[in-house]
Amino acid sequence: MGRTKLLRYCFLLFWICLIQGCDPDRVFEEYTGMESLQWDLNDTVTFRLNPAQTEPVVATVGIRYNDSFDFHNLYVRYLIRDSTGKSLEDSLINIALFDSKTGRPLGKGFGNVYTKYDTLSLTRLQENQALQVQFIQYMRREQLGGIEAVGLKVYAQP
Repeated sequence: MGRTKLLRYCFLLFWICLIQGCDPDRVFEEYTGMESLQWDLNDTVTFRLNPAQTEPVVATVGIRYNDSFDFHNLYVRYLIRDSTGKSLEDSLINIALFDSKTGRPLGKGFGNVYTKYDTLSLTRLQENQALQVQFIQYMRREQLGGIEAVGLKVYAQP
């Protein structure tokens, strides 16, 4: 009888975790991993969006990094282009990855891998208009070690 209760408890816990992992407000989420755990100067990370709704959105870039990253911040240039290639946005952002005073990693994670999110200025999508979002590292190093992945998340605004 004790084993049956334990199995039921585990099954219930599994379903609760599964349901909480689903996010109905998510419009888009994708990550591109860096094969050699470094972001080369010439590597442009590109995501293609084909939105089906026009509601207001919040877009974030996610940087997955480890403790071998040599700096406390990361400069990233991002470009948003429409389906014809016309530039809609071209900005440089500074993402703090480590606290400048204590050296502690910022963001969420465990072990030596963390993910830090920063908000982009993309706030509205045009229905059925394809967008291309590109990220380029602007740290002036040929190979920027410690970067494991770059991602883009787009959520419907609450």
